[in-house]
Amino acid sequence: MLKDLLVIETASVLAGPAVGMFFAELGACVVKVENLKVGGDVTRKWKLPSEDPTSPVSAYFSSVNFGKEHLFLNLTDAEARKDFDALIAKADVLITNHMAADAEKLGLARERLQMLNPKLIHGHIGGYVDQPERPAYDVVLQAETGYIGMTGTDADHLAKMPVAMIDVLAAHQLKEGLLLALLNRASNGQGAYVEVFLEEAALAGLVNQATNWLMAGHVAKPLGTLHPNIAPYGEVITCADGGKIVLAVGSNAQFEKLCTALGMDRIAEEAKYKDNASRVRNRSALAMELSTPIAQHNRVDLLNSLERAGVPAGAVNTIDQSLSTPAAKRLMAEEQIDGKATKRIRGNVFRIDHQI
Repeated sequence: MLKDLLVIETASVLAGPAVGMFFAELGACVVKVENLKVGGDVTRKWKLPSEDPTSPVSAYFSSVNFGKEHLFLNLTDAEARKDFDALIAKADVLITNHMAADAEKLGLARERLQMLNPKLIHGHIGGYVDQPERPAYDVVLQAETGYIGMTGTDADHLAKMPVAMIDVLAAHQLKEGLLLALLNRASNGQGAYVEVFLEEAALAGLVNQATNWLMAGHVAKPLGTLHPNIAPYGEVITCADGGKIVLAVGSNAQFEKLCTALGMDRIAEEAKYKDNASRVRNRSALAMELSTPIAQHNRVDLLNSLERAGVPAGAVNTIDQSLSTPAAKRLMAEEQIDGKATKRIRGNVFRIDHQI
């Protein structure tokens, strides 16, 4: 759909490159301009111990750099700047994430770029709204915006999200802003500057947990997989074969079906489990009651039984198991980057049906 669009990406790490890959997957020509002085995007060197240390790319880098042309330039060099300016003059979109203090040095100042191309849609990812010179790192933002404080099993065993979630959230925000700016340009020919801060993207991503505090004064505590408002929802229970399942029972009707499927109709009638509020108050006792019959079944058989009964539940899979499903395999994209075979999961999973 975007085959006539030229996108220039100077952004590095994850958020900006994820936006660039979004456009590349939709057919745009995406030119990733990497810093020649330091050997390119820093994530080229973010490798697992099992990866080849001499390889020009890492798995991390490959995850968000599909379908792009790679151009190594030193933007502080006058000749390289000329090549870059020629690209900007004909570009539709530019994606950046430089520090504010580096804008002039790199030739990425907003006003300068606008003069080179008044129709340019310039998307920029910043870190902190009120601290533009402060470097922003995902784990720090997860800590400061409340994610780590409510993730893990208890106050002594906190955890971060195992992906750079703040970068992912910011990338989605920037995609939306850029698409709106492109839509606007199609009608009036105007360029635009679209800015997203990692800090604000993180805060916006708190959704119901933020509202639990704003409306009910509830400070989210680390609950592991549990849900503060629903039970049994997020309870992980081990089956007879050692496999684990997670429950996601969100209504009284579903709870009754769960109890029937497990041969425990009696507890559905007990006052302490009669409604969701009661189940949330007594969730520990409820989990113990449910664990006994669940432990008597093999996971596959139990999940099939629960599915037939209309009870929301699922297997707790490792990532290799989750990527072995037919759905995951259909999302895999492969290509050569600098001579190395790379794989990743596509970023775009929406479907558009053009009906006539």
